[in-house]
Amino acid sequence: MNAVVAAVAIMLVLSLCRIHVVVALIIGAVAGGLIAGLPLDATIEAFNNGLGGGATVALSYATLGAFAVAIGKSGLAHALADRALALVGKQDQGRAIGGIRFLIVGLLLAIAISSQNILPIHIAFIPLVVPPLLYVMAKLNMDRRLVACVLTFGLITPYMFLPVGFGGIYLNEILLANVGDNGVDATDLNVMSAMALPALGMLCGLLVAVFFSYRGDRQYNMEAIEKTERVNVEYNGRTLVMALVAILTAFVVQLWLGSMILGALAGFVLFNVSGVVKWKEADDLFTEGMKMLAMIGFIMIAASGFAEVMRETGEIRTLVESSVATIGDNKAMAAFLMLVVGLLITMGIGSSFSTIPIIAALYVPLALQMGFSPLAIVALVGTAGALGDAGSPASDSTLGPTAGLNVDGQHNHIWDTVVPTFLHYNLPLLGFGWLAAMVL
Repeated sequence: MNAVVAAVAIMLVLSLCRIHVVVALIIGAVAGGLIAGLPLDATIEAFNNGLGGGATVALSYATLGAFAVAIGKSGLAHALADRALALVGKQDQGRAIGGIRFLIVGLLLAIAISSQNILPIHIAFIPLVVPPLLYVMAKLNMDRRLVACVLTFGLITPYMFLPVGFGGIYLNEILLANVGDNGVDATDLNVMSAMALPALGMLCGLLVAVFFSYRGDRQYNMEAIEKTERVNVEYNGRTLVMALVAILTAFVVQLWLGSMILGALAGFVLFNVSGVVKWKEADDLFTEGMKMLAMIGFIMIAASGFAEVMRETGEIRTLVESSVATIGDNKAMAAFLMLVVGLLITMGIGSSFSTIPIIAALYVPLALQMGFSPLAIVALVGTAGALGDAGSPASDSTLGPTAGLNVDGQHNHIWDTVVPTFLHYNLPLLGFGWLAAMVL
């Protein structure tokens, strides 16, 4: 068996068996290295060499977690939750509460989409906004799997389709650049046209999740929410204004210096200077915030080590070449197998941004040889890279929603986030991506 397939399969099976994702990634990486014929010490060395690739992301999320706790201290998110709770109280007097559910879903979807372009903070908004809303969602009997699907859609689809913010990086700086470097003239290509059908597949998955799969009620333990998430937080006009100023400051610093770490740190310091966070509380709050997103950081670091072992084995190229040997001149089969291989790679690496450079060098020459058009090649590589971002245990697009929804221990990362997002997004993305490759 190909070492990459075996490593990803082992990692996924262990995760589904409720083994912690970090442990699953380490075991999968070691197993993959050994299956590929690497000595144990060489496998461990490759894993260790890859750990540094996730360090910057981990530190970014740690500081963002501290910033999130400081914003929680200001009461901004709780003010929003209190307003929603008041609406729920009115609805309980006789009117249906379905409208409030859709209001919350629409709000979270809009914020998630904005986090990729208008306010490019990626998953940093989740620990700010979601935990204070858990009490309201529990009162509404909202299924958290629905919220996980909504958040993941908003984190992935914008960068797949809109060439602004993170989408500008993914579509222009990574996708088109790598396709161009490997033999395709991408100067006049409309990347939105290439990715329209795959994005439509994501939208179909979202609609199924919202209107069919998770529209029913689901009960949660209210006491557990009250113990872990402060339902009643004191706030006033001054703290709310300072929270907005701190968010704006963090945003400006991030754009100016290109660093989420310094942006979040600037916002946290501003809370200290303004007195919203007292100096004697600052150290404990910073530690509490780092703990909030520490799991994401460790998983991203482990995923970087896993990815490095997969590269070191050389089995990614072997996987593609063995797939090619079974294709012949069948374009439909070629497109399908390339998408499936992209799914496997991204499921293991956990990052579509990191997958594109790996697969473009292998896919573009093959697609040109098979007679795919330049637009179809862009759609094929772009979709293959994005496949697996939703539904990967090591992806920040699934880790982020879990971090916000599981603060009270009632939302399982694998069964309540990873499996639902895999089914609702990867499967339609596979189908619509294949269709795009065939018709463009």
